[in-house]
Amino acid sequence: MIFRLALRSLLMHPIRALVLGVGFGLGVGVMATLLGVGEVVLEQAKEPALIGGGDVIATGVAGAVTSARFVLASIAAGAAASPRKRADLFLLRPGKDPLLIQARGGIPSLERALGDPETSDQPAWQDEAGDAAWTSPKHEDVLRAMDRFHPVPDVPARASSWAEWLYFKGPNFYCTFLVGPKSASGARIAGVRLQLDRGGRITSFGETAELDEAALLASAPDLTIGNSRVRLEGMRYHITLNLPEASGDFFIDAVPGRHLAPLVIRGAGGWVSGYTVPVMSGPLGGWIQVRGDRLALDGTGYHDHNWGFWQGVSWRWGQVQHEGRSYVYGRVSPPADAADPERIPGMLIALGPDGPLGYSTRVTIRETDDPATGRPHRIVVSSQGGSLDLTMDITVLDAIVTPGGALAKGPDFLQLRGTYHVSGKAGGQAVDFTAPGAAETFGGR
Repeated sequence: MIFRLALRSLLMHPIRALVLGVGFGLGVGVMATLLGVGEVVLEQAKEPALIGGGDVIATGVAGAVTSARFVLASIAAGAAASPRKRADLFLLRPGKDPLLIQARGGIPSLERALGDPETSDQPAWQDEAGDAAWTSPKHEDVLRAMDRFHPVPDVPARASSWAEWLYFKGPNFYCTFLVGPKSASGARIAGVRLQLDRGGRITSFGETAELDEAALLASAPDLTIGNSRVRLEGMRYHITLNLPEASGDFFIDAVPGRHLAPLVIRGAGGWVSGYTVPVMSGPLGGWIQVRGDRLALDGTGYHDHNWGFWQGVSWRWGQVQHEGRSYVYGRVSPPADAADPERIPGMLIALGPDGPLGYSTRVTIRETDDPATGRPHRIVVSSQGGSLDLTMDITVLDAIVTPGGALAKGPDFLQLRGTYHVSGKAGGQAVDFTAPGAAETFGGR
């Protein structure tokens, strides 16, 4: 019926039909041309050669890359890389309107190494003293910058739940140096906690103290809490414990490139949560002694650093190591008044001996609870992404339970020990192994 009506209209008004046909054809052709030109312009705008040289450009999905110095510190020796900062400047002229200027800043020597035409012919543009942190960074300085402590943000409604800590893990122990909010005296509440696994029997030891905030911010990650301390000596974290009924002296060595640069999540009402991993995996050695029983430490260690407001916060986290590679997953669930938990992505990162192997933010974490205990006995973590396509099937062996939450009132906090079966691909390489690892989650009441 429709075809018959269209045919009759064409026969009755052939000239009008011809003009309309030509018009529609031209419109479609012009639109296709514009779309093609726009795509070409967009691709050319991303070309490194058109913005000053280079083969790869790294940008942040939400703006500037705030941890660029730590990222550059992971780049293999022999490669050239340079940070860049763009900003709007206004030229003020007497009697005239301000003139907007789009400026770009960088480090002259690194820009020249990339073949930037603007700096190559400007001999007056030379590096300043502060540029050495980018041109020739010392790995120990990068570690110290990653592990610095933060002042408590001025958010009175959340201030009581602020905490920041250094976390060290070996095959059979967890050790935490934690600094919390201010006490009535104005000092920061602090504590050391050691959790030790001896043949499946978990024991905990601890001590509390107060720290001066100014001294803390000036010296961290060098910390002294009570009679225990952490010292960063070059690339080595040296931990000395002197707790009631437990002592220890051990180290974890950082390895250049095996770190996760600081990540910060911000939400409404001043809420913030930060996380960095200065040591994804590194040599571990030393000893821990409990009531005269000395346990030798050997193997591979792990160290991370967390900070933020923790009231109403939970997280899922896990880490496993195998044959010089380290895999870590995590997801933070913020309080309801700060952000929608469903919009906070998870992450899975794989690091090899020479640096990152891959990462993904398309991550699902599924926990299956034991009906008898209400605690997870199996966790399956899956990721999908161009550089990381993995499944981590975790069988939970045992749990250290902190009733009522880790740092603030809430569900029980569970520190898990389990067996990981990891399979899939990381950086285009096949992965299939089984190894012991750790995880953290919340559950129970």
